[in-house]
Amino acid sequence: MKKALLVVDVQPTFCEGGALGVTGGNDTAQGVADFLAAHAKDYDLVVSTQDWHIEPGDHFSEHPDFVDTWPPHGVAGTPEAELHPLIADFPFDAQVRKGQYAAAYSGFEGVTDDGRTLTEVLHKAAIDQVDVVGIALSHCVRDTALDSLHRGWPTTVFTDLSVPVSKELGDEAVALMAAEGVTLEHSPA
Repeated sequence: MKKALLVVDVQPTFCEGGALGVTGGNDTAQGVADFLAAHAKDYDLVVSTQDWHIEPGDHFSEHPDFVDTWPPHGVAGTPEAELHPLIADFPFDAQVRKGQYAAAYSGFEGVTDDGRTLTEVLHKAAIDQVDVVGIALSHCVRDTALDSLHRGWPTTVFTDLSVPVSKELGDEAVALMAAEGVTLEHSPA
C-alpha cells in the first residue's frame, strides 16, 4: 500500500498576520512541521500545495464577500505566498501551485513547475491512499480531500493538523466530507 501526504496551503497568507489569516494557522503549521519530522518516512510521496495567484480575475475583490471573492492573498512571488517558514526547508517530493489565473481551492486544480497535475504526480508514484492536512479545513483542505476521493483514492483528513476559517464552516466541511466518504481522524502519535 503506497501512501501520499498532501500538505495543503500551509502559507503565511493563511496564518495569523497574513492577508487571510486563520486563527490557529501558525499552530497548525507547527503541528504539520512536527508531523513531517516524525512521520514523513511513513509516506511514499509528500506533496505541498500553495495558493499562487498571479492574476486570478474576480477571485480578488476590493469589496470581498468572503464566499466567492476575497481580498488579495497568496500573491505569487511574495513572502506570504511561500511555504510557511516552519516547513519551507522540508524536501517535498512535489510542489503544486494553484489559482494562478482563476479561483482554485483544490490542489487538484494546480500544477507543478514542470506542468504536471497532482493527479499525474500521484499516478506516477502509484499511490493507493492519500492523507491530507493543512489550511483551511473549511475550504482548500475540504476540496482537495473530496477531489482525491472522487478520483478514486481512499482519503483521510487529519483534523488536528488542519484548521477551519470558523467553527461553523469547519463543522459543515467535516459533515460534507464524512457524508462523501472521506475518513476523518486524529493524526497518529
